[in-house]
Amino acid sequence: MIPVIFWGATGHALALRDALDPEHVSLVALFDNRPVPSPFDDLRVFEGPSGLVEWEHLYAGDRPIRASVAIGGGNGRDRLSILRWLEARGYPPVTIVHPRAFVAAGALLGDGCQVMALGAVCANSKLGDAVIINTKASVDHGCVIGNGVHIAPGATLAGEVVVQDFAFVGAGAVILPRIRIGRGATVGAGAVVTRDVPDSQTVVGNPARVLIANISKKEI
Repeated sequence: MIPVIFWGATGHALALRDALDPEHVSLVALFDNRPVPSPFDDLRVFEGPSGLVEWEHLYAGDRPIRASVAIGGGNGRDRLSILRWLEARGYPPVTIVHPRAFVAAGALLGDGCQVMALGAVCANSKLGDAVIINTKASVDHGCVIGNGVHIAPGATLAGEVVVQDFAFVGAGAVILPRIRIGRGATVGAGAVVTRDVPDSQTVVGNPARVLIANISKKEI
């Protein structure tokens, strides 16, 4: 049995625990930077770095402990930063694939990735570190996903899409083949993206348009 800790104790932790294989992986501790109630009856939440130190003095296990960051949304930079911090403290990242997800044999998943229930990562796709492929999201053949990216529930990436670091693709969005989503960009829920999205921009609608200061829109 592999012991795992989660950093992040809100909604995404619930879904992530459900993705663990109970025969091989056990969640042994829960941490958050804020004082939040535990989503689980059997685990308390330890707060911040001092909470980690406190737990280390209490934990009596003797096996190497792995770590996963249960922080969703457009918080990819935070997710990756915390993952690296935990790794430096001796908690190597674990990649979690829900038993009812699909990952093709030729796909490559980076450190600390999460593929949730009914998610799909298809042939020759490559995921960076701390990537979330959320419930029913589909990443088709040959896609390249950067570090800290979150593909939200039900989103569809057609073949050979490139999503650069820390981008967020909203629930139900559709990205057409060979599109590039720029670094730190946000694709709104339900958007249909037909052209490349610039770095740090937000796009919404069908066809997707860039939001400019919430005043005007420019079709892309």
